[in-house]
Amino acid sequence: MNLKLKKILYLPHPRGFCAGVDRAINIVELSLEKYGPPIFVRHEIVHNPWVIKDLESKGVIFIENLRDAPKGSRVIFSAHGIPKSVLIEAKAKEMPFIDATCPLVIKVHNEAKRLYRDGAHIFLIGHEGHPEVIGTMGQIPLDAITLIQDKQDVKKLKKINYKKVALITQTTLSVDDTKEIIDELKCIFPNIIQPPKEDICYATTNRQLAIKSIASKCDLIYVIGANNSSNSLRLVEVGKRSGCDETYLISDISEVNWKLVEKKQKIGLTAGASAPDILIQEFINELNQLYNVEIKKISVADENITFKIPRELSE
Repeated sequence: MNLKLKKILYLPHPRGFCAGVDRAINIVELSLEKYGPPIFVRHEIVHNPWVIKDLESKGVIFIENLRDAPKGSRVIFSAHGIPKSVLIEAKAKEMPFIDATCPLVIKVHNEAKRLYRDGAHIFLIGHEGHPEVIGTMGQIPLDAITLIQDKQDVKKLKKINYKKVALITQTTLSVDDTKEIIDELKCIFPNIIQPPKEDICYATTNRQLAIKSIASKCDLIYVIGANNSSNSLRLVEVGKRSGCDETYLISDISEVNWKLVEKKQKIGLTAGASAPDILIQEFINELNQLYNVEIKKISVADENITFKIPRELSE
């Protein structure tokens, strides 16, 4: 390769870890320090293979069902949230637990419970099978909540004579797609109750704004994140829609198509909210070894949000 070939690398900000992910990982690491391994975590603490492998090397065991851990085992619930039934099961099995659910997901849970108590039928905009959606729907009786994945789902709705209807959303959705779905719902239910503050979290919104700020400038964008990470998948969609058809998701630099990079001059790099900064740095280091790289940083928002660690770990 021509080592003097110039590349422009666009680095939008914010990118990578959000406050909820930071908190969840800290909860696991502090639990290891305080209680020692093994620590069982129900579902991946966050959706990133690098994080999972790192924690497994320290003595964390990831499980999908509480029955996969011995009775009485210490367990942590992932950042995505859990249905009420899991909490009941953990208590029945006498498992000491710490809930690492992101506080912004808990906010949506509380909205669902409040709206249900107020007699509303709830429409949840989200992706079927995602752990956050399972957790949110598991807060109230299933006949009180309907999952809406896209505009086609809205068109299938029959205007049942609900006394009251409301909507909530998964926190990691595409801001633009969600607005379109909400507009469709409002056509059918003009008086639908919306959240007092948007459910899509600040980190998801900011990362989507950040990739939008570079998409039209780039010939190629890589989004670092896991293929089961909702917010990372949405970043790829937003990148393509905002002007860069060649926007790709990678879990680490082993998945980079360097032959494609060779052909492109203006490259964008960002990361989903559960991707650690070390993966960004690996890409930058490799690019610097191969090319003469000019880095252009673009910031669309400052993030200074932090969430408290549970008292039992902070004492």
